[in-house]
Formats: sequence, structure tokens, C-alpha cells
Amino acid sequence: MNTSTPANWLDALGQLTPQRTAVLITVMAASGSTPRAAGTRMLVTPEAQYDTIGGGHLEWKAIAMARIWLAETQPDEQAIRKVDIALGPGLGQCCGGAVSLQLERVDHWSEQDYAERIKEFRHARQQLPHLYLFGAGHVGSALVQVLQQVPCRITWVDERDHLFPASLHDGIQAEATDIPEAIVAEAEPGSYFLVMTHHHGLDLRLSEQILKKQDAAWFGLIGSHTKRIKFERRLQDRGIASTALQNMVCPIGIPEIGGKEPGVIAVAVAAQLLQLWSIRNRQQKSPVSQSSVT
Repeated sequence: MNTSTPANWLDALGQLTPQRTAVLITVMAASGSTPRAAGTRMLVTPEAQYDTIGGGHLEWKAIAMARIWLAETQPDEQAIRKVDIALGPGLGQCCGGAVSLQLERVDHWSEQDYAERIKEFRHARQQLPHLYLFGAGHVGSALVQVLQQVPCRITWVDERDHLFPASLHDGIQAEATDIPEAIVAEAEPGSYFLVMTHHHGLDLRLSEQILKKQDAAWFGLIGSHTKRIKFERRLQDRGIASTALQNMVCPIGIPEIGGKEPGVIAVAVAAQLLQLWSIRNRQQKSPVSQSSVT
């Protein structure tokens, strides 16, 4: 079991002590203007909290209810409590919406329930967008720091294993390999690829493999317009069709955010990915199936 400091509610849930003294808080429904959407979760223990349901008085009240429940001395066999909260002046928030919260005593789950819920939550995480990030340099590291707070999965690839942090968010997998092309070949269809390694020759090889794969949801390559022109010529020499080159995004990042500092580039690229993933989420929720879209 991972014994590093938990980075989110699911990590923390999986690392609870055998007593499992904690309350899992879930936003079951949200209407009007609310800080977070339905499905948002946080975990509360007597000493700590993991993740957020939006902050402010709403979160403070939810945490207080959880800790008061955990501290009750009278036996309580109730495993679930539900509460409806209106967000407004009375709660000290100006959102104006309403949320329904579900509080679950994790210590009331059986061992089988606990294992099944962890499995269920991790399966749901597998449905999140999957980014293959090649490069653990300054920009790659800055980008991971931003995206580890976003619902997504990241496979982070670099041959220089000393560049990876000692502990990583549960949704991030580090791959130290000198054959990153094999990672591309094994990636599932519909993945997102971002290439920003320390060597242009490696960038070129990875670009070739990703474009030949032809099933990526998106492919971004760090670099200037000049780099793009040079890469297009070299990739065409390697048999990549000009139509396929249109799927290569270079430069990367939303153009409204300018700057060459690693942190600025990371924010610009993260914003670009969030735009793509928002479109993906809307399409998944659409009643019209993808097979019927022309």
C-alpha cells in the first residue's frame, strides 16, 4: 500500500487505519449557483481533511457535521446522513444555489464494502481523460503540479528517473524508460499526448509514433512556429501525410496567455487541456451517441 502523504480523498480513503475513522462527504445534487458540481467528494477524519467541496461556510459546516458525528459517544448504527443546504446570506455565501450532501461513516463499512467501494471509485477514475506527458523538465514538472488538482490521469514519461518527485498523486504514474516509443504504442485509443522532452531528436521520434498511431484524441508538441515548420518537413520525409500533420498542435497553450516562464507555459497548456476535456465531458453527457453524429 502507498504510504506517502495522501494527495486527495481517494488516496486518503485507501490509506485509512484499520479503524477507518472518517466520514466521506459527497455532493449528491447541486442546483443553481454552487461552488462544486454533483459527484464532488471530500474525506474528513478527526485530524485532517482531503479535497474540497467548494470551500467557504458550506465546507466549514460539512466538516463540522462530520467531526461532531465522529465524536459522538453514544452508539450510532446509522451509516449515512443526508442534509440539504441552501447557499445564501444565512450561510455567509453569495452563490444562491442549493446542494444536497451525503455523509457516510467509513468505519461502518464492512471489509467487503470497503474493498468494493475503493474498487468502484478507482474504476470511475479510469474513465477520466488520460494524458501521456513526455518530459519531466521544468515545464513538465510545473504542468504536473497544476494538473494533479484536476480530474484526470497522467502517465509521466522520462528516462531521467531522478527528476520525478519521491511521491506522486494517485492519478499520476511515472514511467522511467529509455524507450518511450513503447509507451506510445501501448496507449489506449482516445488518449491525449503532450511531448516536451529535453531533446529535439526524441521529440521528433515521439511525434512520428503518435501521428502514425492515428487514434489520439489530441497531440501537442512544445515549441515555436519555426520548430513546427522544421518538424513538418522532417515528418513528411518519414512518411507522415500532410493531413495527419494537421493533428499536431504546435505551439501549445491558449494564445491569450503569453510568456516563456515554465509556470506560465504550464498554466496556458493546462487551460488548453481543460477546454478540451470540458468538450469531452459535454459530449459524453450528450443524449446523442457518438456513432450517430455525422
